[in-house]
Amino acid sequence: MLRIGLTGGIGSGKSTVTELFKQFGVAVFDADIIARQLMEPGQTALEQVKTTFGNTIVDSTGNLDRTQLRQLIFHDAQLREKLENILHPRIRHQLLLHMKQATSPYCIAAVPLLVEKGWQTIFNRILVLDMPKTLQITRAKQRDKATEQHIRAIIATQVDRNTRLAAADDIIHNIKGLSELRLEVEKYHRQYLLLAERLGVQHK
Repeated sequence: MLRIGLTGGIGSGKSTVTELFKQFGVAVFDADIIARQLMEPGQTALEQVKTTFGNTIVDSTGNLDRTQLRQLIFHDAQLREKLENILHPRIRHQLLLHMKQATSPYCIAAVPLLVEKGWQTIFNRILVLDMPKTLQITRAKQRDKATEQHIRAIIATQVDRNTRLAAADDIIHNIKGLSELRLEVEKYHRQYLLLAERLGVQHK
C-alpha cells in the first residue's frame, strides 16, 4: 500500500483536496475525524482527558465541550501538549490500522500537524498544500468566521511555511480556483497510481 501523507496549514484546503481524491475512489483518512471519534462518550481517550482537565470539559450529557477545551489549551502550550500526548499516539495507531486495511492502490491520510509531530516516516510520500500566508488568512477567516488575530494565533502554533515545504515530496500550490485544484489532484492521482503499480499494488 502506497501511503500519502497530506498536510498544510489552516485554511490551505485539506478538506477540499481529500474530497477530490475520494472522487477517484481513493481511500482517505482524516486525523481530525479520528480525533473527534476518540473523544466520544465511553472512549478511553475522553476519560483520560476528563482526568487531566476535570469534569467541567464535558456537558450534562457526557459529551465533550469542545469550545471550552479549545479555550483552555489555546493560550497554554503546556495544556495543549498534555492533550496532544493523550490523543496523538491513539490517532497515529488508528491511521496505521486504517491504512493497512485500505484496498485502493494508494491511500491519503490528512494530518494537519504531520510535520510538527515528525510523522513523515509512516508515509511513502508527503503532499503539502501551500499558499501565501495572506491568502491562508483570508480563506481561514471566511471558512471559520474568525478574526484575523485568531487565525494568526493558530498559524503561530504551526510550523512555518518553509519548514513544511522542506518536508514535501509533492506540492500543490492552492492559489487559484476549484477547477485548477481538481486538475492538480488528477495529476497526482495518476502519478500515485503509477508509483503504486511499481510497488506491486493492484487495482481492486
